[in-house]
Amino acid sequence: MDVVAIIPARYGSTRLEGKPLLDIAGKPMVRHVYERAKKARLVNDVIVATDDRRIFDVVKKFGGAAVMTSASHKSGTDRLAEAAANIKCDVVVNVQGDEPLVEPEMIDEAVKPLVDDSEVYMATLKTKISDAEELNSPNVVKVVTDKNGFALYFSRYPIPYVREQGQGKNIHYKHIGLYVYRKDFLLKFAQMKPTPLEEAEKLEQLRVLENGYKIKVVETRYNSIGVDTMEDLERVRRMVDSKQ
Repeated sequence: MDVVAIIPARYGSTRLEGKPLLDIAGKPMVRHVYERAKKARLVNDVIVATDDRRIFDVVKKFGGAAVMTSASHKSGTDRLAEAAANIKCDVVVNVQGDEPLVEPEMIDEAVKPLVDDSEVYMATLKTKISDAEELNSPNVVKVVTDKNGFALYFSRYPIPYVREQGQGKNIHYKHIGLYVYRKDFLLKFAQMKPTPLEEAEKLEQLRVLENGYKIKVVETRYNSIGVDTMEDLERVRRMVDSKQ
């Protein structure tokens, strides 16, 4: 099975302009993501999909692979689909370009269900929430699954609601936005129109559920840190510096 990891990398950002090129320990953020994705055992190739020549040139300079995509895409998934349409592969991994600490093992964990079961066409990750602040933050997406590990719902609200105090321990999970698709399903998904729940929650993955498709959700022991603000960036810089 030919598995390609694609990193959507957009220059424009309302909160952090030029985010993929921001320096972390002497390397641009996109290089950290690229190098970590390269270490995943089940990934055959890694490509950056960008709308900006500056990002394209930086990736090429450090020896990475990159493709230019339209600047008009409304989401990373649309950018991913445009890039994937021109790549010969069976499975596509969407690796978020603003998560420079993504663990290679997380990528392998998300890919494995598609390797093991031909009926699985999309997979993602979850990890336990033990922090009340994370649980109540609308910026942290929660997920609930059925007994077979398929998503029932994703929400910015702390789901499930625990009616009786003291009940329902260790049942809250954070969704980690690393997605794996069979290529043909990714292209189909990109053509689907936005759905009501998706637009209400501003969560694109709900479009899949609303159209009657399944998403396999794999539990991981790893967590993920997205860089959306300068505070996030400084936190990641400190973590990287501490490991060197």
